[in-house]
Amino acid sequence: MNARRTILVVLLLLPVSVPAVEKAVPQNQLQIQLSYAPVVRRAAPAVVNIFTREPDVTAQNPVKDSPAYKRLFADDDVSEQNPLGSGAIVDPGGTIVTNEHVIRGAGPVTVVLNDRRQFPATIVRADERTDLAVLRINAGEPLPYLEIRDSDELQVGDIVLAIGNPFGIGQTVTSGIVSALARTVNAANDERTFIQTDAAINPGNSGGPLVSLDGRLVGINTALYSEGGGFVGLGFAIPTSLVRAVLDATGAGQRLVRPWLGAKGRTVTVRTAMRLGLARVSGVVIEDVWPGGPADLAGLRPGDVILSVDGRPIDDTEALRFRYDTLPIGGTGSFTVWHDGQQRELSVRLTPPPETPRRDVTQLRQGQLSGVTVANLSPALADELETAESSGIIVLDVPRNSVAWKGRLAVGDIVAAVNGQAVTTVSDLLAAAQHTDSGTKLGLRRNGRSFQITLAP
Repeated sequence: MNARRTILVVLLLLPVSVPAVEKAVPQNQLQIQLSYAPVVRRAAPAVVNIFTREPDVTAQNPVKDSPAYKRLFADDDVSEQNPLGSGAIVDPGGTIVTNEHVIRGAGPVTVVLNDRRQFPATIVRADERTDLAVLRINAGEPLPYLEIRDSDELQVGDIVLAIGNPFGIGQTVTSGIVSALARTVNAANDERTFIQTDAAINPGNSGGPLVSLDGRLVGINTALYSEGGGFVGLGFAIPTSLVRAVLDATGAGQRLVRPWLGAKGRTVTVRTAMRLGLARVSGVVIEDVWPGGPADLAGLRPGDVILSVDGRPIDDTEALRFRYDTLPIGGTGSFTVWHDGQQRELSVRLTPPPETPRRDVTQLRQGQLSGVTVANLSPALADELETAESSGIIVLDVPRNSVAWKGRLAVGDIVAAVNGQAVTTVSDLLAAAQHTDSGTKLGLRRNGRSFQITLAP
């Protein structure tokens, strides 16, 4: 937290003409008793609390470590259960969606229903990249559940309810509005695109539902912005467009694979927009296209600007990744592109990332690289490893205290050259590593930066 802050106060001194609002006395009992209670009665039975009976000794419990929990319950905490967070039942068979970080590192998980019944839960999927997890319980009977609404139907200003178990005190409902859509923040998941709301979200609300006024699920509450641990009006929820993609892959018994575009780009800046003649500073300008990939076959070229995907505007690279990742493999995506001063429409086939070249995972045994494990980086492997790199020789393992480890070679590095000789495949590296008895100079790429290290014999 910054010790010094600058606060800017703007005083509007010009007179503002405000139309008079006619006031009226309520004409009936219904107008006096407007309430969210019907929505809560419909949604609350499908909201669960998630516990573990074994404390996680590898990580702190954010609920029990919070100042509010200690103030309220420090003397009364005799339960063997450790509250982890909240969840939402999304089908009558007992499928539950929550955050991956809620159950990460937990022991056996127990789900407590709104009527206080408890059931052991099976973790069906835990996806760190989306920060979503799917659990399943067997209650022996159909359970109340939340229907899933398309989060793209939301508008800024819509009223929403957040339901969960903040600080482990029991089910709580808060209300607010949608403050922003497609908000890009550095938070728990890799997509980094969220619904922003001012409905109070506190520790323990994670994994609980964000509900629209028709009682349907529009998001999974995930994170809050806070400088002191409490809620300050900035909460974030994972949109159901991403939740649905995870559920669809889970139902099909498949690994969650995102479509591969085969192109790289960067967010349009003011200077770029002016140079290309764009009316708005938004979109993603393409810098590189993989030959023979979906983008290339669709006609996307370096210098083109992606403006929208399936009619949804693209403001930046995070929005493009989110929109593309939530499209189903096997279909097509409709792109609106700015090309040579004109808009055009492209149809992109949605295909999984290819396993080309083959990985050829190899543990090296020569010279200073002995013990290091490398592989050929393909789009499929890049997706699994969650790396921005898309080709080259990637380092998968560096044994501790090895020569390479002491020389600062790191997992995730891309080996581009050995003693000045360019290498692009594991076979190239094996051939070059045979002549390193007198020392090895490696040309590497790390986080987009190129540099060299020298490994002494």
